[in-house]
Formats: sequence, C-alpha cells, structure tokens
Amino acid sequence: MAEVLLFHHAQGLTPGVRAFADDLRAGGHVVHTPDLFNGLTFQSIDEGLAYIGETGFDEMRERGVRAADGLPLELVYAGFSFGVLPAQQLAQTRPGARGALLFHSCLPITGEWAFGPWPDGVAAQIHGMDNDPMFVGEGDIDAARELVEKVAEAELFLYPGDQHYFADSSLPSYDADATALLTLRVLEFLDRL
Repeated sequence: MAEVLLFHHAQGLTPGVRAFADDLRAGGHVVHTPDLFNGLTFQSIDEGLAYIGETGFDEMRERGVRAADGLPLELVYAGFSFGVLPAQQLAQTRPGARGALLFHSCLPITGEWAFGPWPDGVAAQIHGMDNDPMFVGEGDIDAARELVEKVAEAELFLYPGDQHYFADSSLPSYDADATALLTLRVLEFLDRL
C-alpha cells in the first residue's frame, strides 16, 4: 500500500480527478486530494489559469506544498498538469518521498527553474499524449526525457492523441482507453513501492 498526495489541474478538483483518486483507493492505496481552489472549478483551462494568475502561481504552488504539512513523509506525490508544480517540488525537496506521478506535465530537473537535483531512490512516472500541444509544444516532453535519461527509476509513457487532460473522466478531453492503460501503469507503480 502507498500513500499518495494528488494535486488537481487548473480546472480545479473536478469529479474526474476525484474519480481517478477513487480508482487508486480501490487498488488499496490511501489518496489525499487537497482542493487548492477552495471549491472553485472552471469550465476551461484558460479560466483556471486566469484564476491562478490572479492569485499568483507561487502562492498556488505554496498552497500545495503546505498541503503536505501533517502528512507522513513517506508519500508519493502526484499531480495533473498545474498540480505537477507542487507535486514535483515536494518529490524533489521533502525528505522521505517514495515517488512522483506526473500527469500531462513535467518540470526541468536542471537549470534556473529546477527545484534542485532529483533525489536518489525516488521513482517517477510521467504520462502525456504524444501530440498534446501543451505537453509537447511547451517543452514538458523535453523535461520528461531529461528526467528519464538522468534517473534510472523514471519512466515516460506517451499515449496517442492530442488532449491535455485526457485522464479526467469529467471533461470532454477524456480518453477512456488511454486512461485505463495509465491507471494500470500507475497501480503497478504504486504496488512496487
């Protein structure tokens, strides 16, 4: 059994993110799903990003980091797109991390925007679509490939398609087949930890 801290994407803690967490719980894992938006959800990525921008990206990321307060150190940190920011920061900087699950996004592990080197013994999975204009077009795929190249316990999984939030069953971008495979891979990852 693993304990997971799962962060939602820019559209908020949607029913689809909650359903994904429930699938992991059904696999025998403990999953925490903090709501960084205090109950707000948005109809589009742009609306959610506007809210994040108004509040401040750093403040939102710090809300995520604070969500780990009071939880055990031995967590798997997971995030959907925007939620990768706090998830990856915690995986790289909070002692005791067991793993990282990065969905639809990945941050560089070197350079000025990095949180520092990837810690020894922290496994990672990155999942994205091979033609997602955000994941591929904004350079996240390059960061993911760098992570896999430099960290033996890191894996990158690409799925055919061009949707960003393909694993959120409550959104039109949902891809049931890709999500079923993603969920299987995630459960296998958590069972290995």
